[in-house]
Amino acid sequence: MTLERRAFLAALGAIGASGALLAASPAALAQPGFPTKPLRIVVPFTAGSGSDSDSRFYGDLLGKKLGQPVIVENRPGGSGLIAVQSVKSAPADGYSILLASNSPMSVNPAVMKNLPYDPFKDFKPLVGSAVGPAAFVVKGDSAAHSIQDVVAAAKREKRPIAVGNYSAGYQLVAAWLGTASGAQINHINYKGGSQMVTDVIGGQLEVAIVDPSAFVEMQKEGRIRMLAVTGAKRMGTLPAVPTMIESGFADFETYVWSSFFVRSETPADITQKLIGALAEVMAQPEAVAYRQQRGADFLDLKGDEMRKFQQREYERFKRVAEAAGLVQQ
Repeated sequence: MTLERRAFLAALGAIGASGALLAASPAALAQPGFPTKPLRIVVPFTAGSGSDSDSRFYGDLLGKKLGQPVIVENRPGGSGLIAVQSVKSAPADGYSILLASNSPMSVNPAVMKNLPYDPFKDFKPLVGSAVGPAAFVVKGDSAAHSIQDVVAAAKREKRPIAVGNYSAGYQLVAAWLGTASGAQINHINYKGGSQMVTDVIGGQLEVAIVDPSAFVEMQKEGRIRMLAVTGAKRMGTLPAVPTMIESGFADFETYVWSSFFVRSETPADITQKLIGALAEVMAQPEAVAYRQQRGADFLDLKGDEMRKFQQREYERFKRVAEAAGLVQQ
């Protein structure tokens, strides 16, 4: 078992099976009968990303559970900053929910200076959504059949590898590839996965880093080729795709995750109702089938349990960033 895997499992194990909800502002009182109007889930990425698909699927189930429509808003850009600021500036009444990945909530504070928000003070977690590896992707008919092929071609041609990303977390993975392989990396930033993968398919981008669960069908159709995933083992939905460790990069193991958040000042009773509703939604048979079909694991953490995990992930990503030489911006 790799050091990174042990650290990841230790973080989960240390959290425990139960935890108290984060305290809300004692002066804030919930509206009777919450919710009495539509809710919105704000997503930091464009349509087609893993977070976007999750927000629409779980949002539909949540709306049925609460008896109010749930509207999904895509606010891409700034490595999650635009979406985060949108929810931060909204009333702390539970009607604005952020579905955020590890990038804005644990990676940004590790690699960026002067963030206009504090992911630990300004927001509190509700329920974890998903956790899984990232994947390196090339176009389906690429000459590269492994991540080592990509590295060898770049070194042979004395050029950097153009690697697309749409968050600080994926950029961190690309930077790690550079330090692990000795190759130069040219970071190409996107607002979401769909346009990035479109550019890969069209030959405008050499390599992309993606949430593989969002692109399983494209892989099966041969439109893209996943060269490697960053987990400790291969994904059940992608058994032919090797891990980075199998590909010759010792200890190259990391994961991406997502969770629902609300503003920290949201009243405790509203927070508790949202946590309870989301927990029930996540346990429904159709939700279990959805995750199995996508190859994603459920990040089964709630409230303060999720907060502790988020904090430990920040410390983990900070160590990875330092090892990868990713300088704070």
